[in-house]
Amino acid sequence: MSRSGYTGEDGFEISVAADACEAFAERLLAEPEVEAIGLGARDSLRLEAGLCLYGHDMDEQTTPVEAGLIWAIGKPRRRDGDRPGGFPGADVILHQVDAKDHTRKRVGLLAEGRAPVREGAPLVDEAGNEIGGVTSGSFGPSVGKPVAMGYVSRELEAPQSAVFAVVRGKQLPMVVTPMPFVKPGYYRG
Repeated sequence: MSRSGYTGEDGFEISVAADACEAFAERLLAEPEVEAIGLGARDSLRLEAGLCLYGHDMDEQTTPVEAGLIWAIGKPRRRDGDRPGGFPGADVILHQVDAKDHTRKRVGLLAEGRAPVREGAPLVDEAGNEIGGVTSGSFGPSVGKPVAMGYVSRELEAPQSAVFAVVRGKQLPMVVTPMPFVKPGYYRG
């Protein structure tokens, strides 16, 4: 058992032998406060927490600076740290931190309407110029409206910037929003 989870809240990941899975799941589900959910529920919570999913919100072509994950690089490995660099991509990443010359940034997006905006939807500015794309999107049940994450050009990364997602040929208004969309309730020790 590990004290992790990928919903943005406190959680556990439990590994059991394959032949014990069914009995273990039945025992858990017998508890009145336990309810089965699927990956869709887990993914909506992940999205509301602003957590990246590899292969969607980040990949080998994405730097931690672009993805807003610079916190994952230990302070000793940063340019002014005790042991700067020494990790894969250090030259590019540390340059992006220092020069602030990356061209795109992962942002939170709140839809102004009710239609969910899904992964792959292009993002455009008011003039219709493509400025990025949605990497994850769904209805946010805790927020009560559609939420998404995506990459936009640096000129539009500031909160409250107006952008539009192109869905079935229509431009749906969205606003750049700080993440997480929902204040976390997990324990920080």
